[in-house]
Amino acid sequence: MAGSSPFTLSAVKPPNLYYLGITGRTRQRTPPVRAKLAEKNQLVYKTLGDSDLLISEVTLGTMTFGEQNTEKEAHDMLAYAFDHGVNTLDTAEGYPVPMKKETQGSTDRYIGSWMKSKPRDKIILATKVCGYSERFSYLRENAKIVRVDALNIKESVEKNLMRLSTDYIDLLQIHWPDRYVALFGEFSYDPAKWRPSVPFEEQLKAFDELISAGKVRYIGVSNETSYGVMEFVHAARNAGLPKIVSIQNSYSLLVRCKFEVDLVEVCHPNNCNIGLLAYSPLAGGVLTGKYLNNSQAAQRGRLNLFPGYMDRYNKSLAKDATGQYIELATKHGLTPVQLALGFVRDRPFTASSIIGATSVDQLKEDIDAFVTAPRPLPAEVIDGIEQLFKRYRDPAVL
Repeated sequence: MAGSSPFTLSAVKPPNLYYLGITGRTRQRTPPVRAKLAEKNQLVYKTLGDSDLLISEVTLGTMTFGEQNTEKEAHDMLAYAFDHGVNTLDTAEGYPVPMKKETQGSTDRYIGSWMKSKPRDKIILATKVCGYSERFSYLRENAKIVRVDALNIKESVEKNLMRLSTDYIDLLQIHWPDRYVALFGEFSYDPAKWRPSVPFEEQLKAFDELISAGKVRYIGVSNETSYGVMEFVHAARNAGLPKIVSIQNSYSLLVRCKFEVDLVEVCHPNNCNIGLLAYSPLAGGVLTGKYLNNSQAAQRGRLNLFPGYMDRYNKSLAKDATGQYIELATKHGLTPVQLALGFVRDRPFTASSIIGATSVDQLKEDIDAFVTAPRPLPAEVIDGIEQLFKRYRDPAVL
């Protein structure tokens, strides 16, 4: 992928129209959210897919709020991010992580209490409705299985709006598909696990009703495949329904293959024009190097706090690759964070990188990396990354 031509960002749509991409449908609406803050900051802002959302290249991930972070700590990090040009927040109905009934919704409530005193039109709020699950039935009032159908989607949105203290969601994403897909470190699809799923058109119709009601502005997917993206795009085109504008998938120095093999082609502006919201660009904090020496920071890190969580990053090959990437960063006068975040930042298909933190100090380092790492990373650095990629590929594959 090194040396590939940058994607051309789509033009911002006319401010008085709500544009639904390839369907060609428009609806009258209020002027779009621009949410670009003080010109003095150096963050870059990009239009997300076919939407009129101008998002910061850094999105604040919030899944630690309510588990590893108190409400006060959450507010401190939200304030710091907002004051430094980050205009996009990402949450989910299942947060915080690890997901459990006792804490579910705390993340949203912390965000909601902070947002009460902030200008809503300066914040781009993204959240997610859970995909198929037999484990998390507690998310619904009367359900044994969580599905991505009209009833589940609408119940999720109503609860999200209440917890977040807002009357609309800028970007509503499907957290993981209703159908079976290989997830979270798995690399191969198991045909024996196929199951009947909610039709793509039915899911889009439910989202369309929420968009018409003014409760949702745009929709996206997460942990999705090329097949799923194309089916959503085709269903939107064929039925005149809203088109997905984003995909939130894992992407980092340690997790590249799934996206780079064919999702890059699908998401290209000249094809489906879907922006990547890259989550875990630091591979759960592994690429900082803190887990290599059992540092004090590592002892407080989620991989040690929650045994088995993101275990794919604790495997020997992932650790070996991490050590090599850190040596490469040092060789070129970069910190490990600058190398890892600079790499994802510069990919032509990345709309925004979702970064999480458990302290303002961590958050500061992450945001600083975007504006202090050379833009783009020098050719010799990219060449070094590609050499290591040829050796390790995706070492976090289970």
